[in-house]
Amino acid sequence: MEKKKILKFSNVTATYANGCGIFDISFELNSSDMVFLMGPTGSGKSTLLKTIYKELDIDSGTVFVDNKDISKFNKNKTSLLRRDIGVIFQDFKLLNDRTVWENISLPLKIAQIGKNEISSKTSELIEAVGLAGKEKSLPEQLSGGEKQRVAIARAMVKEPKILLADEPTGNLDPNISMEILELLEMATDFGTCVIMCTHNYPLIKYKKREFIELHNGRVRI
Repeated sequence: MEKKKILKFSNVTATYANGCGIFDISFELNSSDMVFLMGPTGSGKSTLLKTIYKELDIDSGTVFVDNKDISKFNKNKTSLLRRDIGVIFQDFKLLNDRTVWENISLPLKIAQIGKNEISSKTSELIEAVGLAGKEKSLPEQLSGGEKQRVAIARAMVKEPKILLADEPTGNLDPNISMEILELLEMATDFGTCVIMCTHNYPLIKYKKREFIELHNGRVRI
């Protein structure tokens, strides 16, 4: 699969009212890339992710997604942008009154995809993440690792151009963490660019992937 530039940060600064944030960040990523976003708590990792899916506006610089300057996007264009971005949270953010099947298929229903396609894609992802037989289970019936698998499948079901994972292994044991990482790597086989926030340095060292390290909101050289 031919790679193309999918994300570019050019001298990006984004701050909160208290002055914390990210400062003068520049990097480029292509489709099928996987990069670790490293740094201690409070270093700006989550803030950087928020600027990609426009939960936080930037103060200066430019963020390009698929060669489009997203800082100029209005509400409608931002909604379209978010359809191309999958987000995985450390605390899963699953709907507790919905089954595994319903949680994973929800993004497709929101996008008004046809029933047959919803069924085939949801089934495919459930199988891929190792949740076959758990389709009718509620989140409270799942382990932490299984909940994270649901969150990953839900984020991948739209076949996003970019997948953002915010500390997805933070509360999981080392063996489960490795399995989750391998699922994220699987997404790159389909052309998705994966950005994973973590402070799990042994995991990063083992996988030998590219990384961006933040310290006090700035890239550490």
